[in-house]
Amino acid sequence: MKPPEIEDEGILARYPFLPQGSHFIRKVLQDNGISVSELIDEPWLEDVRIRGRLRLIDSVLQKDGIGSSSSIDLSTDVGKMTEVLSFLHAMLVVCASFDERLMTRWIEGESSRADLLLGMDDDNFPVISSSYLSGVRAEDNGRGDLEYWVPLTDFIELSPRISGSYWRLVNRPMRDGWVCLDAGAGETSRQRAARLIKERIRESLLRDCEGRMEKMDDEFAARFSEPVERITGLLSERVEAEMPMTAAIRDDWPPCFESAVSELNQGVNVNHVGRVFLAAFSRAVGLNREQTCSFFANAPDYDSETTAYQVNQIYEREYTPHGCATLKTNARCPVQLGEDQLCDQEWLTHPLKYIRAKQRRRYRDERGSDGGAKEESGSSSANAS
Repeated sequence: MKPPEIEDEGILARYPFLPQGSHFIRKVLQDNGISVSELIDEPWLEDVRIRGRLRLIDSVLQKDGIGSSSSIDLSTDVGKMTEVLSFLHAMLVVCASFDERLMTRWIEGESSRADLLLGMDDDNFPVISSSYLSGVRAEDNGRGDLEYWVPLTDFIELSPRISGSYWRLVNRPMRDGWVCLDAGAGETSRQRAARLIKERIRESLLRDCEGRMEKMDDEFAARFSEPVERITGLLSERVEAEMPMTAAIRDDWPPCFESAVSELNQGVNVNHVGRVFLAAFSRAVGLNREQTCSFFANAPDYDSETTAYQVNQIYEREYTPHGCATLKTNARCPVQLGEDQLCDQEWLTHPLKYIRAKQRRRYRDERGSDGGAKEESGSSSANAS
């Protein structure tokens, strides 16, 4: 793929993460006599840094919509400079944190923002899409609406990362090696195509961040200590509020889930309710489909194709895991009264509540330990002084 040339600086400012964007960012720095070092602490660039922080917060908090960082006039040179350099500053802060959780969250926010913008950008969609896809066609569907078609190769590379039956190839119209992204579920064909492009933007941002992190030394990263501390603190507060299931570790697993995994691993024939629960719970805590399928590998009736199909059904239809009452009724609760203090709590009516409680306690314990370490360090420094 060779991305097309883009001469419109308004487009490059609006989408600074484009493959063509790196050259434009360097040009903006050069034209305004700004070095990356000056971007970090020059007083006259404070507005740029504020805009970068706003954009970073929008992405990390996963706000609905484009966010406050979009309210800038890109018709002016100052507006273009501010938008481009604020993006660069936000990326540098993320990379200087060396925090994979923050990086993942920022990339998701930026790619979602791009998805939303592209879905509304009728004028610039062709040139943006051709920067990320090997080809794209727009055809009149006979009802006065445009339908976008993408090459089969792009579709089969990107669509498996998107959940939902719409994105399965068997459900898409196809002609001569081209796949139709027709409208559906309240989204236009262009919005569907933008959703596919989001996956390419996501991988591009990840590659850029990883490249910058490899080149960034400790001395340079230390210059971002203040904004890094601010954004990681904000993220920690949000994580504590959300208690994301993707952070689940084995020590947090409820006994019912641990039991189902252990029995299958030993070749025990777990009943239907237990198997559905295991797959649905795996989805809820953020395990991928391959990991979930691997739990069934030692089942006495294991068949890889059947397992993959059934797990995919549960993931695509977003099954909710069974609650404690159903698990007890179907002999899938392995705990007797008094064996697990958390399970004995009256409010504990669902295994997801168990894992949230475990994570919350672990998070608070870690925060307490960190605070104690900082206190001790501060006391030692004071004594040394």
